[in-house]
Amino acid sequence: MSGALSGLLVLDFSTLLPGPMASLFLAEAGAEVIKIERAGTGEEMRVYQPRWGADSVNFAMLNRGKKSVALDLKNDDDRAKLWPLVEKADVVIEQFRPGVMARLGFDYKTVAAANPGIVYCSITGYGQDGPKRDVAGHDLNYLGDTGMLALSIGTAETPVIPPALIADIAGGAYPAMMNVLLALREKDRTGKGCHIDISMADNLFPFMYWALGNGQATGDWPENGAELVTGGSPRYRLYPAADGGFVAAAPLEPKFWQAFCDIIGLEDALRDDAADPAATARRVGDIIRARPASHWAPLFAAVDCCTSIVKTVRDALDDPHFRARGLFDARVANEIGDEITALPVPIARQFRHAPAGTAPSPALGAHNDELG
Repeated sequence: MSGALSGLLVLDFSTLLPGPMASLFLAEAGAEVIKIERAGTGEEMRVYQPRWGADSVNFAMLNRGKKSVALDLKNDDDRAKLWPLVEKADVVIEQFRPGVMARLGFDYKTVAAANPGIVYCSITGYGQDGPKRDVAGHDLNYLGDTGMLALSIGTAETPVIPPALIADIAGGAYPAMMNVLLALREKDRTGKGCHIDISMADNLFPFMYWALGNGQATGDWPENGAELVTGGSPRYRLYPAADGGFVAAAPLEPKFWQAFCDIIGLEDALRDDAADPAATARRVGDIIRARPASHWAPLFAAVDCCTSIVKTVRDALDDPHFRARGLFDARVANEIGDEITALPVPIARQFRHAPAGTAPSPALGAHNDELG
């Protein structure tokens, strides 16, 4: 298998996380992805910590199997060298603030004049238009601006930082890949390319469908940590165990809740959690806290009740289920031959570039000779 996107040429001008992850997905499906990097220094992610060989391990994870061309896009000669690739590319991905690519001479209008079928994807925090189009931001800002942080932000004493870069990945990388594929399908039908405007902030709202619906339909807007899936119910919570571990309890449906209550021995008077949710949650917490996670793990594993023990990332890498599904079979290598598990990608097996094997991330400018 050469991958569902074999023969597709992608020029990736992006740096850091959203764009590089989107182009990684395309590369893993067989596309030829060429990173366009700054001459001399390359993209910022190369120098992040921790280092793994010449570059950061972050860079290696996100750029497996790609190529690198290093140019000074402010230099006329270097821009001229890039144009033959631009004219034959199928997809361009860029992640600058609105207007930067125009100043460099590679904006959608200019590129489409030479390559009308180009699918041109721009990823920004707030989109190509609107009052905040030029505002700088990071993941935490986008989560805060859209109301997502306020749904489960912890307390004033211990505010909670989300453990994933949700806007970058779920609001940026995934929608970019999805819309690039939609644009390619439309190009198959019409022969025309297009400009895709991906706003990481915009794309957070689908994750809050229930909050938007509840607030608008009933006027009951969600409060911090007070709703069904944000900790307001005893049936959807993290309960500390005696040894510092946590029980992830999600027995929402009645049959699961009853099985959960039977396992922990919750008193009958507290099983109707609608009567006094806080009292039920306190008692469940006391019961769970009385025993270590090692006590609860086999009990919950033996019964179908949507409850499990929270694992560390290291433990998850060794989980027999994920191993059996081949999630960590692919490898990424650095320039001295060291290998680690590659980043698993959401590309179905039948569409991936195969064999999985080991692929390196590119050295800076390693493919400049392809410019001719």
